[in-house]
Amino acid sequence: MKNQIEIYQSQDGQTQIEVKFGEDTVWLNRNQLAELFGRDVKTIGKHVNNVFFEGELEKSAVVANIATTAADGKVYRVDHYNLDVIISVGYRVKSQQGTQFRQWATQRLRDYLVQGYAINEKRLSQKQQEVQTLKDGIRILSRAIETKMDDADLTLLDQFAKGLELLDDYDHEKLDSKGITTRQAEFPDLSDYRNIIESMRRDFDSDIFGKEKDDSFQSSVAQISKGFGDIDFYPSIEEKAATLLYLIIKNHSFVDGNKRIAAACFLLFLENNDILKTKSGALVISNEALASLTLFAAASKPEEMDTVKKLIISVLNRNY
Repeated sequence: MKNQIEIYQSQDGQTQIEVKFGEDTVWLNRNQLAELFGRDVKTIGKHVNNVFFEGELEKSAVVANIATTAADGKVYRVDHYNLDVIISVGYRVKSQQGTQFRQWATQRLRDYLVQGYAINEKRLSQKQQEVQTLKDGIRILSRAIETKMDDADLTLLDQFAKGLELLDDYDHEKLDSKGITTRQAEFPDLSDYRNIIESMRRDFDSDIFGKEKDDSFQSSVAQISKGFGDIDFYPSIEEKAATLLYLIIKNHSFVDGNKRIAAACFLLFLENNDILKTKSGALVISNEALASLTLFAAASKPEEMDTVKKLIISVLNRNY
């Protein structure tokens, strides 16, 4: 509960007060207390001061200096008093109105507490599900990029070393943020990408596959070659490739086939820069890893972009 405002109306309808809710309590200034209890501000001030003078309440714990807009439109900072002070003053002035207000405020605070708990429980559940989904994706990916070795002397952990290392680095936020291939990149022409898309169209029974909705595909392709002066926005080929895959997926440039097209363009860029295969001729990224990375990027939220790109870069770095 934060910065909520409600209107309190007395049972006789004669009193209406704008009540601020915050920090699990309610807040009224002296003018509002005077209106609530039907007393003048001077009398209210005397009772408030006595509450603190007699040590009934600790002033620093029950007073908040809150910005308030006056009738002339100017903003002033005014002392407001929480429900503990309001109740204490109500007893001192022997106001029936004070009892009614306490009952109203207590019920509203209880409502906010229950509502806030329910909302926080829902958010926590959603966040836990998101984290679990993310970790499941990493584990699936680690299986897809497992090191397949035939040496009988290797232990089970040796065979899965890269996947396990990737999981550990993810848990400790140590995924690679930079690629290892920093030579000048070779950028396929836009027509090369479109030729790939055209060749794929024959394999899919769809009249709308690869149909561009706007100019965002061209923008995605152009983005990875950009920089400022001598500074390259994406210094390594791995960073460029990861950004290309992510942007094509997330820009939804095509009526149909965005993920498949993004994956194909990603492979074309890697091949054009001679890092699709290792020196021994093995593919840097398997079919399973390609599908997992693509789905992982597609299911991610905007705020998870850096994590997605780091994962892609880490897979490329560690398999090249």
